[in-house]
Amino acid sequence: MSERNGLRYGLLGLALLILLALLALIIPRPNSAPAPIASADPDKLESLAALGDQAPSRRDLNIQSWQTAEGAKVLFVEARELPMFDLQLTFAAGSSHDDGVAGLASLTNAMLNEGVPGKDVSAIAAGFEDLGANFGNGAFRDMAITSLRSLSASEQREPALQLFTQVIGQPTFPDDSLARIKNQMLAGFEFQKQNPGKLASLALFERLYGSHPYAHPSDGTAESVPTISREQLQAFHAKAYTAQNAVIALVGDLSRSDAEALASQVSAALPKGPALPRIAQPETPEPGRQHIEFPSNQTHLMIAQLGIDRRDPDYAALYLGNQVFGGGGFGTRLMTEVREKRGLTYGVYSGFSAMQARGPFMINLQTRAELGDGTLQLVKDMLTDFVSNGPTADELNNAKRELAGSFPLSTASNADIVGQLGSMGFYDLPLSYLEDFVRDVQALNVEQVKAAMAKHLNPDALVIVTAGPTVPQEALPPPTDRPAEQPSGVPEH
Repeated sequence: MSERNGLRYGLLGLALLILLALLALIIPRPNSAPAPIASADPDKLESLAALGDQAPSRRDLNIQSWQTAEGAKVLFVEARELPMFDLQLTFAAGSSHDDGVAGLASLTNAMLNEGVPGKDVSAIAAGFEDLGANFGNGAFRDMAITSLRSLSASEQREPALQLFTQVIGQPTFPDDSLARIKNQMLAGFEFQKQNPGKLASLALFERLYGSHPYAHPSDGTAESVPTISREQLQAFHAKAYTAQNAVIALVGDLSRSDAEALASQVSAALPKGPALPRIAQPETPEPGRQHIEFPSNQTHLMIAQLGIDRRDPDYAALYLGNQVFGGGGFGTRLMTEVREKRGLTYGVYSGFSAMQARGPFMINLQTRAELGDGTLQLVKDMLTDFVSNGPTADELNNAKRELAGSFPLSTASNADIVGQLGSMGFYDLPLSYLEDFVRDVQALNVEQVKAAMAKHLNPDALVIVTAGPTVPQEALPPPTDRPAEQPSGVPEH
């Protein structure tokens, strides 16, 4: 053994002896009880079990609001815990404003970060990345959004904000990017043809909304997208991405003066112009069923009718009632009866999509093709019973506890909060909305929820779309505590 290796192993042995001695001092002897863990705060919660029926606390938000000189509404929450901020702009620039050119709003939003004066898409992406900042965008039926997340230190914040304001205020809509994104959208339309659930959803909205702006898909169609020109994108941006048509939501490590300066910079970068008019309410559709023939082993069932808009006073009651019926995952009536007792599906869900105009109430599931008719009738019967009789007191109390426990997650992060602020501003909800919603839900009783469900839902006025093969139908299996196992594979889409 060399002198160097001998010294190395000697030092290793000495280190092991020291480690063993330390472990002997630290590890308690078998007969000694472990010392209790001291709490720095005797009132601090150490276990969720200690909550009992009480709801966990959530962040106390001090929401501040003002309007910029250009007319943008601002909602701000100061959050100093992390050296960063989240910014979201919400525009009334969704597909409901396509004005007969399906896909115009979606394509405009997708093209925002494809080019600005002096920078192409690669330079924009590299600019955000070099600053450790993230840009986001998206378009939906009601709204279009753009977002920025950045460190709050001025050396990162200021250049990130400068690049962001260029992207939202000065997009150049380059022709090469326009051709590329159109091709991506067209490829997506081809893929949709192989997705029976998507085909059913498209048909459902057409039947549910008729000639209303919500009827057509947000992404447009294979016929409409190729015809959209660069000039149309520029015109839509100038009309829909104005400050008066925007809500600025801001959360993070900023003072009020910092937030005001930031919001002013963003607002001033946007085009000048008025807010777009609110979307009109849709007409009530004719009930009925449509079937889409599709070669598969399963049938998709989509059951819907018009629900409510976001400012409806019955929103809390309908939300709570739906949590019992089919919106709360396992333990709901639909999941218990359709999946757990009969094994008819992997999952069945219901929900109200409250929008600027009346959004849909929808039930969605898929089942074996030969059981499609029976499953559809079972779900319709369950809806009829729930609308007629409402939830039980126990069901309602369980839903209240679950909601009270999960609601704090809606403000668990700055990104969550900025999303809440954007929705509150867009739908003109009060600054106290989050507190009001929790309070209103906890105050509801069975009769109030039953009355709200009966007022807004009519089981005889359902619009139904199914997609799957036409096969001989079989009777449903009876309910049991041990239904037949579902196949091990994933459900078809």
